[in-house]
Amino acid sequence: MPKIPLHTLMLVPAILGASHPASDARIAAAIRNSYNFRVHLKGDAIDVSSSGGEVRLAGTVANEFHRTLAEETVQDFPGVKSVDNKLVVAADASGTAPDLWLATKVKTALRYHRNVDETTVQVTAHEGVVTLSGQTGSAAQKGLAQDLAANVDGVREVKNNLRVGPPPKTLAEKVDDASVTAQVKAVLLAHRGTRVLATHVKTDRGVVTVRGEARNASEKALVERLTADIKGVRRVRNLMTVTP
Repeated sequence: MPKIPLHTLMLVPAILGASHPASDARIAAAIRNSYNFRVHLKGDAIDVSSSGGEVRLAGTVANEFHRTLAEETVQDFPGVKSVDNKLVVAADASGTAPDLWLATKVKTALRYHRNVDETTVQVTAHEGVVTLSGQTGSAAQKGLAQDLAANVDGVREVKNNLRVGPPPKTLAEKVDDASVTAQVKAVLLAHRGTRVLATHVKTDRGVVTVRGEARNASEKALVERLTADIKGVRRVRNLMTVTP
């Protein structure tokens, strides 16, 4: 067997660990073009870069929810090995304006659901009392909006002033799997009935698989119901186990 020159052997680690600019550029471009980055994070100043599959997020976001959503979205992208989240929250509403912060949390809880159009629902809060106003497509959607708002941590009461009327016409848009997974995690974390549950979420072509432990059948059913209503979810495989 011919001997390999020493200088060649010394280059092998460098070659194996080298970053591939073209692949990194594709990863960064795919992340920026994801549903969550184009729709929910479009107003934030986020810089995305990748080196050898290690993605770095820098810039500013409106609130902590956006910071978490960005990181969760990136984590599930093909080719991503790790995420270095350097995003900074531009203004901490939780410290200076509790009512504004609570309204933001409720808006976030409503945002990802296919049966609630956040663009037609206005949310205000005062000392734990949340008021919903605007329009929704049906009585069922009105009830869903109230249920989602009522289960946000910090909400004492919900005044539901939503009117029922014809929903606005919108174009259906495909939601990528990474964005679906991040939205499901965000919704489960925001809901007071599921935020303490240890769940693992994976999405494959719109089919969401949820694993973990629930304390009873009702908690398991709640996870499935909340997940099924997320935009982009085609089907839910609920493999959670009930462990009293």
